[in-house]
Amino acid sequence: MKAVFISYNQALTERVMAILDRNGARGFTKWELTHGRGSVDGEPHYASHAWPAMNSSILTIVEDEKVKPLLDEFRAMDAETKMQGSRAFVWNVEEQM
Repeated sequence: MKAVFISYNQALTERVMAILDRNGARGFTKWELTHGRGSVDGEPHYASHAWPAMNSSILTIVEDEKVKPLLDEFRAMDAETKMQGSRAFVWNVEEQM
């Protein structure tokens, strides 16, 4: 099992949810408002007067074989919406109950 953490501009929520659905990532935890800035470029997303963009983040746990197709779709979305600064990270899940 793998944990996939996804951070994205809130404007992309419907697209992100559709990607999760198409890839069978049913269960998730969502944070409606997360702040951040890219490590290389892009504008900060602080939900402030100076930097009004807002991010959301999702953590989903999926079977190993679902990771590549899921990330492939996120990469395609990010390529189309480059300035939005979507990111996804994958961690090993050691145990579940």
